[in-house]
Amino acid sequence: MLCWGVKMFFSMQKRKWLLGSVLMVAAGSLASTAFAHDDHEHKAHQSWPQATLQAQASAVVSQDTVRITLASELTGASQTAVAQDLSKLLDGVMADAKKSSKVKVSSGNYRVWPVSDKDGKISTWHGRGEIFLESTDFAAASKLAGQLSDRMPVANLDFFVSRALRDKEENALLQGAVRAFRARAQALATALGYDGYRIREVRVGGGGGYVPVLSPRMMAMAAAPKADVPLEAGTETITVSVQGSIFLRSPRKESHQ
Repeated sequence: MLCWGVKMFFSMQKRKWLLGSVLMVAAGSLASTAFAHDDHEHKAHQSWPQATLQAQASAVVSQDTVRITLASELTGASQTAVAQDLSKLLDGVMADAKKSSKVKVSSGNYRVWPVSDKDGKISTWHGRGEIFLESTDFAAASKLAGQLSDRMPVANLDFFVSRALRDKEENALLQGAVRAFRARAQALATALGYDGYRIREVRVGGGGGYVPVLSPRMMAMAAAPKADVPLEAGTETITVSVQGSIFLRSPRKESHQ
C-alpha cells in the first residue's frame, strides 16, 4: 500500500508538471504570435508614407469681463511719510471696494522711489499704488469705479473673455477642429492615391487672448468724482487648432485609378 501510494503521488506530480509545461508552451506560442503581429504592424507602419497637416476651427466671442485699474500717486519729503500715506489710502479704498459682492478686488503694483535734484541728491520721494477691479457685471464695476475715482482715478481698462467662457468655447470648437483634421487627412490620402490613413500623432492647441484697451475719453470721464465709468467691451477670436501626422495606407490598384 505504501509503494502504491508513493507511485500515485509521483504520477500526480508528473501530470501536474506535464500540464504546466503544456500551458507554458501555449503561452509562449501566443506571446510569440502577438509579438510577431506587433512586429509586422510596426514594419508596415515604417513602410507607409507619412504626412503632416493642420486644421482649425474659430469663433468670434464677445468679451464678458472687465478689469479696471485704479491708481494713485503721492509725493512727500521722506520715504516713510510717502509709504504710510500711500498704504493708508490703499487700505481705505480697498475696504470700500470690497463692499461690492459683484466685483472682485485685488491689489496691484506698489512702489515708492526717490527723486533726485540736479545735484544728484534726493529731494523728494514718490509713491504709486494700484487696485484692480474685475467683474463680468459691467454696470456694477462701472458704478464702483466711479465711486472710488475721487481717491483713485481709473488708470487703465482691460476687456477679455473669462476662463469659464473660453473653456466652454474651446470645448465646442475642438469638435469642429477634429472633424476638419479628419476631412483634410482623408482628402490628402485620396488626392495622393491612397484609400485611407491612420493617425500617427496629434497635438491640440488654442489661441486668442485679451487686448488691453485704454481710452483717453474714458479716462477723462472717469476722473469726474462719482461719475460712472463708461464701459464697452469688444470681441475676441478664439481658435482651436489640431496639428499632427498621419500614415497613408492601402495604395489603390492601378486599375482603379
